[in-house]
Amino acid sequence: MELKELIQNYKNRYQLTNKQLAQQFQVSTNTVSRWLRGEVTNIQEETASNISAVLGFDVYPILKGTAVTLTQPILGMAKAGYNMFLEDNYLGEEPLSYEEYKKGDYFLKVSGDSMMNVGICDGSLVYVKTCRTLQNGQIGVFAIGDEVTIKRFYQEKDGFLLEAENPSIEPRFISYAQAQLLPFHILGRVVFSKHYY
Repeated sequence: MELKELIQNYKNRYQLTNKQLAQQFQVSTNTVSRWLRGEVTNIQEETASNISAVLGFDVYPILKGTAVTLTQPILGMAKAGYNMFLEDNYLGEEPLSYEEYKKGDYFLKVSGDSMMNVGICDGSLVYVKTCRTLQNGQIGVFAIGDEVTIKRFYQEKDGFLLEAENPSIEPRFISYAQAQLLPFHILGRVVFSKHYY
């Protein structure tokens, strides 16, 4: 892993400008530009500390090609069902590889079995990438009023269809008018799930 790749991934992930990166890392905009062009491969200890503090992990082992374990927070419980609510509490950290780490933002622990046919079961952890839009067929995390649910998403002519991956759970249709009143929001896309047996 090179410095330019590390910085570019962070820049893309949070849609930051070079100026914003420079402010966060406490360096000049010119320095950030040189990092991104690959002109600088070694960094001073203080700069590495600043970058590590912003990214939330020690960048030295990654830059040296050493295996490291990264973590993302488990932010609470999401229900794989309807009429259930997000329990907004911090449940700890979950280890990830660097490749996994850069694909998402946080974990949610699942309660319920409406997504069991795609391996998202009661007790599973789902890794979520924060977003406001989804493509048809993607599995997402949704806020419906105070309720939070995980379902397969479809946008239709008159609204949104949320489908379970369990034949005993009925799909739920939310019209555009209902989406405004409830309100209905896409919180993120499920990147993957893991379950400990």
